Amino acid sequence: MPRKLKSYQTSLGFYDLAIAAPSMKAALEGWGAESNLFHQGVAKEADDPDVIAATMAKPGVVLRRPVGSTGPFREHASLPSHLPGADVEDRTAKALRQPKKQAPRKIDDKAARKAAKEFEKAQRQRQAQRRKEEAAQERERERRESAIEKAQAALDRAQREHEARAGEIEAEREAIEKRAQAEDARWEKQREKLQAALRRARE
Repeated sequence: MPRKLKSYQTSLGFYDLAIAAPSMKAALEGWGAESNLFHQGVAKEADDPDVIAATMAKPGVVLRRPVGSTGPFREHASLPSHLPGADVEDRTAKALRQPKKQAPRKIDDKAARKAAKEFEKAQRQRQAQRRKEEAAQERERERRESAIEKAQAALDRAQREHEARAGEIEAEREAIEKRAQAEDARWEKQREKLQAALRRARE
């Protein structure tokens, strides 16, 4: 049976965020938070009837409004028109620490069950999208590794060909050097022999 949803809100970057989720952990996952914002005191369970109504109408969907504003939460919100600085953060933190003294709007069991089912649907969609992105990243990684392996194999093959040709050239060079030395030795013997014959002819 789907768990009953609660509304949570926080502030991240330029926006106040709100979501209907079955737990604080699920809310943090929906916001994509990397730390426990509830323990840090910058996230809380929403008690504003308008916030609760907005999140329950779209369970599992992260709703936004410009940080520090008091306007309605929407799925797509514009950036803040101005960022006065630290006073916005102070007001936001203060708003999170001091709940509004309004009675939360009651949600009947039928609406709560419907909202919980819609949250689970939205959660499954997020998980499917995450798996799709991970699969795409894995394909890209495999493509990159394959390209690297091919490039490395081509480099290794070219290096082996170069080394073989260089070896052949070196062998040829050594052979030519030996032939040159043999020719020098042959010529030296012949020259000495011919010079001796020339000297005898002159005597």
